[in-house]
Amino acid sequence: MAQAEMTPAKITTCVFDAYGTLFDVAGAARAAAEAPGQDRLAALWPALSADWRRKQLEYSWLRAITGDHCSFWQVTQDGLNWAMARHGLEDPGLRETLLGLYWQLPAYPEVPQLLASLKARGLGCAILSNGSPDMLDGAVSSAGIAEHLDAVLSVEEVGIFKPARPVYDLVGTHFGTDPAQVLFVSSNGWDAAGAAAYGFVTAWVNRAGEPMDCLSGRPHHVLPDLTTIPELL
Repeated sequence: MAQAEMTPAKITTCVFDAYGTLFDVAGAARAAAEAPGQDRLAALWPALSADWRRKQLEYSWLRAITGDHCSFWQVTQDGLNWAMARHGLEDPGLRETLLGLYWQLPAYPEVPQLLASLKARGLGCAILSNGSPDMLDGAVSSAGIAEHLDAVLSVEEVGIFKPARPVYDLVGTHFGTDPAQVLFVSSNGWDAAGAAAYGFVTAWVNRAGEPMDCLSGRPHHVLPDLTTIPELL
């Protein structure tokens, strides 16, 4: 007797990573570089921003491995300290400006309309982020997207950074979903891979056109931006 084919689960919930996915992490350095008198920063801000983001993530992974958890705000500050030192920027005032701007990161242009479209279809929408609750509240409020979100979930509830499995557990705990009912969207290849290995349907927003990470989980979809997310549903 032939085995019956299983019907794929219906996606009921769309969950988004925050930084780099909904919010442009380069926005803080770019905005600071546009201020009068910041000629030096204007010449190097893309490299500074890339180093800041890289160390921010590296510190989160190292803290997860060693069990030395701290807030995402702490690794954000530590990453900036390293990046500024690398580029010879000894400027406390600039540091405070950059950190202040990080609480007001701009959303990518397609984000508000995308979230509104998903909500109009009756889907649950949420953020699942390494970010601290207060940082996420600031970014969501600044971007004006709070009305489109059913939940903003932070790793602070479990005390470990992504891609640890307890973080992805937060989605099912909150929404009562099975992993196969969740479309998880991230611009971080390692995050999309971790979520795929967990059991989510995943979309990697590969804005930079990078090669796929060599990990056990592989994203189900690879997109250049967020605009085509509704087509996956």
